[in-house]
Amino acid sequence: MTSKYVRALTLLTAVLTAAFLFVQSAAKTSGQVPTLPSETPAKLEPTNDGFDYVRRDVMIPMRDGVKLHTVILVPKGAKGAPILLTRTPYDATGLTTHAQSSHLGPILNGYDNATEVIIEGGYIRVVQDVRGKHGSEGDYVMNRPLHGPQNPTPVDHATDTYDTIDWLVKNIPESNGKVGILGISYDGFLPLMALVNPHPALKVSVPMNPMVDGWMGDDWFHNGAFRQQNMPYIYDQEATRRSDALWWTSHFDDYDMYMQAGSAGELGRRRGLEQVGFWRKLLDHPSYDAFWRDQAVDKILAAQPLKVPVMLVHSLWDQEDIYGAIAVYKAIKPKDTGNDKVFLVMGPWHHGQEIREGSSLGALKFNSDTALTFRQEILRPFLDHYLKDGAPKAGVAPVTAFETGTNTWRRLPSWPSGCTSGCRLRPVPLYLHTGLKLGFDKPIPGDTAFDEYISDPTKPVPFRARPIQPVSGSLVAHTWAQWLVDDQREASGRPDVVAFASEVLSEPVKISGQPIANLVASTSGTDSDWVVKLIDVYPDEVASQPGMGGYQLMVSGDILRGRYRESLELPKPIAANEPLVYRFTLPTANHVFLPGHRIMVQIQSSWFPLYDRNPQTFVPNIFWAKPGDYRKATQRIYHTPSQASFVELPLVTTP
Repeated sequence: MTSKYVRALTLLTAVLTAAFLFVQSAAKTSGQVPTLPSETPAKLEPTNDGFDYVRRDVMIPMRDGVKLHTVILVPKGAKGAPILLTRTPYDATGLTTHAQSSHLGPILNGYDNATEVIIEGGYIRVVQDVRGKHGSEGDYVMNRPLHGPQNPTPVDHATDTYDTIDWLVKNIPESNGKVGILGISYDGFLPLMALVNPHPALKVSVPMNPMVDGWMGDDWFHNGAFRQQNMPYIYDQEATRRSDALWWTSHFDDYDMYMQAGSAGELGRRRGLEQVGFWRKLLDHPSYDAFWRDQAVDKILAAQPLKVPVMLVHSLWDQEDIYGAIAVYKAIKPKDTGNDKVFLVMGPWHHGQEIREGSSLGALKFNSDTALTFRQEILRPFLDHYLKDGAPKAGVAPVTAFETGTNTWRRLPSWPSGCTSGCRLRPVPLYLHTGLKLGFDKPIPGDTAFDEYISDPTKPVPFRARPIQPVSGSLVAHTWAQWLVDDQREASGRPDVVAFASEVLSEPVKISGQPIANLVASTSGTDSDWVVKLIDVYPDEVASQPGMGGYQLMVSGDILRGRYRESLELPKPIAANEPLVYRFTLPTANHVFLPGHRIMVQIQSSWFPLYDRNPQTFVPNIFWAKPGDYRKATQRIYHTPSQASFVELPLVTTP
């Protein structure tokens, strides 16, 4: 660059600088500061060009003045359309904004929407935040109890549902005035609450995988054993209104995290969980006292008149709420004198899989998309029948049950029943024998009296192969949904697990209903857990699917905390080294053990870290067990004619 250009550039820079300083000085003198106008409008008015739905966000007033945030999605051009309602603690906005799209399908495609049913059925979709969560006013209480001993206020989920439906049918002009309520898990618990003093416009309820009794066998305990891997859910759900304060991990393997903490109570203390109200209630109510009994939804509905048709949806491998749907069915089906108001569907799914893809679960393959079959051939006709003016009769069987093993849907008159006609269901003991054998013949005199193992709470049995990935709040990580169908071979090879196996089957063995564990067992400690798993052992080689060779598939399994052997409310120490009977019901199965397979029963005394460790020394409250309380124990499983251990199978036979 020449010196002439340099001098010119220097002169220009000086002039511009002087001009800027002059303008700035003038602005200060006049009191004006220059601005650059914002490019964001004060209020955006979306055009919604090309949208096939109209979205309305409203605040619906309840009888106590609290307003609940509600999202209403009306298909463009809808007229005389029915309403499908879901009430949720999981963010109504989020559940109706799964995508940024002008089309109703993509924004609903995800939890908790049976998308094809809603779209193809032309339904008005309504999703509401329950009180105290996300956009709704009021106070949040986990599974808010009905007005009564556990809830002195005049409002509950039954009244909130009634008030919501009353507002909807009066304020949605495109509606035909008919409402159905449905949902999964917590959102499945709420359609059950809607059955208490239901609004006249509520025409049908579809609870899917509902939370029903948190102590007996759903989210918080199973027969007294605490499901400690739900601690993150409790924290995420209750720590803040918008669930934006999340539990954190400290180890790649959850097994290590829970072991390092010691007791569940101690882990909660370290994580600040005692700030959360529901956690404090759990600590105060480890036994099945009035706090739990008053909230058991099956007991509540057993005392209510049956006014609204109900379809209960159950997953045979529900890793979270495997108890609830069947318990409610047993409670309310006796009221269905016409066999036309209570329906049951059972599919080969994990928790909530009925609204997803259902052709497989883990290593299992079902030869068809079973979840799509449910939505298209069962749920859609059922809803249309009750909610659409002039719709044809649904033609849905009282019970539609997928039979695992044969991978066949069955239309049944009731549950449990093994077939439509021509068979019978009877309880048949499957006995444990010496030599780790299993069979339908009773034990014979002279055989070895028991098998034993050492249960060491410092080395508890993992509930699945390690490393065990964390479960993160309302969203589950990795393969959590599949753990009930995990291969059980690793457990069967441990010295602290006893595995009894039958001979290879020469003909099919079909069960329909709930197996019952009947153990005669002793422990050298003063408390103990007992885990019983009923397993289908595949042939050594499976030509069509080599990975299934020798697979050990858990068909049904559960845990009992021994201190509750005599009373669920009043725990007692176990008499050391004394053979005692432990009898408890396992989850429902509808399964055929095929020829060439074997039946196995596994027994162990820990299932960690899904359940907290039993110290095997009786303490008043296991939440606060100290390190010195955790002690090894010798566990004996008896199998003599007078002290027979068995699993009672709901066996289907033909005359």
